[in-house]
Amino acid sequence: MIGTAEAPRARRWDQWSTSRWFASVLIVMVVLVLAGAAVGTAVLSRTASVSNRLSDRISPARTAVVELTAALVDQETGVRGFLLSGDERFLEPYARGLAGERALLARIRQLLEDEPVALADLDRVEQQAREWRTTVADPSIETRRRAGDPAAAVDAVLSGKAAFDAVRARIGTLDGHLAQIRDRARADLDEARQLRDLAFLGMVGFMLLFITVIAVLLRLVVVRPLDRLSVGVRRVAGGEFDHRLAVQGPADLARLTGDVETMRQRIVDAYIASQRARAALEQQQLELHRSNADLEQFAYVASHDLQEPLRKVASFCQMLQRRYSDQLDDKARQYIAFAVDGATRMQRLITDLLTFSRIGRVYDDSRSVDLDEVVEQAEANLAGAITERRARIERPPLPTVPGDMTLLTMLWQNLISNAIKFRDPDRDPVVRVAVGEADGMWQFSVEDNGIGIDPKYADKIFVIFQRLHSRETYTGTGIGLAVCKKVVEFHGGTIRLDETYRDGARFVFTLPRAPAGAEPSAEPAAGGTAETAGAEDGSALTVR
Repeated sequence: MIGTAEAPRARRWDQWSTSRWFASVLIVMVVLVLAGAAVGTAVLSRTASVSNRLSDRISPARTAVVELTAALVDQETGVRGFLLSGDERFLEPYARGLAGERALLARIRQLLEDEPVALADLDRVEQQAREWRTTVADPSIETRRRAGDPAAAVDAVLSGKAAFDAVRARIGTLDGHLAQIRDRARADLDEARQLRDLAFLGMVGFMLLFITVIAVLLRLVVVRPLDRLSVGVRRVAGGEFDHRLAVQGPADLARLTGDVETMRQRIVDAYIASQRARAALEQQQLELHRSNADLEQFAYVASHDLQEPLRKVASFCQMLQRRYSDQLDDKARQYIAFAVDGATRMQRLITDLLTFSRIGRVYDDSRSVDLDEVVEQAEANLAGAITERRARIERPPLPTVPGDMTLLTMLWQNLISNAIKFRDPDRDPVVRVAVGEADGMWQFSVEDNGIGIDPKYADKIFVIFQRLHSRETYTGTGIGLAVCKKVVEFHGGTIRLDETYRDGARFVFTLPRAPAGAEPSAEPAAGGTAETAGAEDGSALTVR
């Protein structure tokens, strides 16, 4: 029966959330504080009541009794002096004592209204004092005034002393009762103070015990499950992905543990999936390596074996034209010219495509490159076109960037070649280069005063083999700007056409900044004669 009764209770406790635990603890603490405050208030009120009774009633009453005794003594002394001397001035203390007696009796009754025994003694004192005045003092005063006999006055004094001693004895009895009441009040005050001290010590001890119990309870119910969850999470974070998290503690902490366990399981599933994907990716990489090897073989064939038949076709067609020119009509000579031109253009397309495919695979020698040297090399490669068309190139000092010098030479040579090639027929070409900083990168612009590019073709011009003009108007294969885009993106930058520029064409591109302290490369661009292949806008592609 005990086991079956405890199990549901344990389940009910487990259903409590952390906030409910803390709220319950807070409520219990508030109740205990209020109860302690009530007990403390009651104990302090009791102590204050006993203390006030002693200091405000009993002690002042005893003092008033002493003053009452003095007033009665003044009456007795005045009567005695008058009887012995016959001087009326001795009756003044009698009159003052009588007035003081009345005031003191009223005050003592007010102070001792809760003390019936003392009030009874006070009534007896008042009665005996009144009897003394009516039977002894007042008759003796009248007799002395009428007879004027000193001897009779002496007898009256002697007879009145015994009566007044009875009044004094009654006052002594009253004072004795007041002393007993005072002693009991002091004892009650000491008892109240002890009770107060014990109550406060008990409350402090109980609060300490309660705080200890609450701390242990919270440790067992909240802190320990949190510690276990933290240890489990750290083990999972450390790589033990198969470690399961036990659901323990309050309801919200149990839900949190369950959520973390669900997350762990999802991470494990994602990890297993990533391992499988990684294995598949490695397999794809192997296949890609084989494909690249095949592509390299194809590039070799394209650059050698495929171009050799084209050269033979062009050569034999030219030989046929020279040898049998006088036997051929104009139509035959035109056909031979078409064949030679097609073979030549096919050879140039193969060369340009091979160069485009090698960017990032063959030309990947990254180092610090001085762009001033790069542009000078590009200008040297284009010296013939610059001189022939009276082109002027304006540029500021250029920075050093990390990259491949050959690819960067291709980039600048293509952009400058385009600017010169697509010139305005009514003016000499001018190429302006600018440089600045943008988002931690070097930003360059190359603008010209040529025929410009319609903004609607801003994206099309960077696609390989895309042309905006016919071959008869501008030569080229339409690959130059595609090469520029691939070179810039290989170096981590971007390139675009500035669509807001209307006085020609302006290309804006970015390149990374060189690391601090990097030295520029002292090696010039690779040697050899540069061959150029026209892009769709006539850009020149440098092939080493």
